[in-house]
Amino acid sequence: MLTGALGMPRAKAKNMLESLGARVSGSVSSKTSVVLTGAAAGSKLRKAESLGIKIISEAEFLELTLQLQEDEAIDG
Repeated sequence: MLTGALGMPRAKAKNMLESLGARVSGSVSSKTSVVLTGAAAGSKLRKAESLGIKIISEAEFLELTLQLQEDEAIDG
């Protein structure tokens, strides 16, 4: 689930997530496992917080994807 203004096009973020095996939804529910937030995130962020869903920033997401790429290069 993506919310807020991202520094990259949403389609790119969605494609990156899907390439990692994520299913990207347009809404927050109890089945949501992680919410990726950008600037000025609003009601979806508040709903995720109220449901206790893990929230990561775009910067954290990019760090995680970089780490995954590095791990794959080492294991590859």
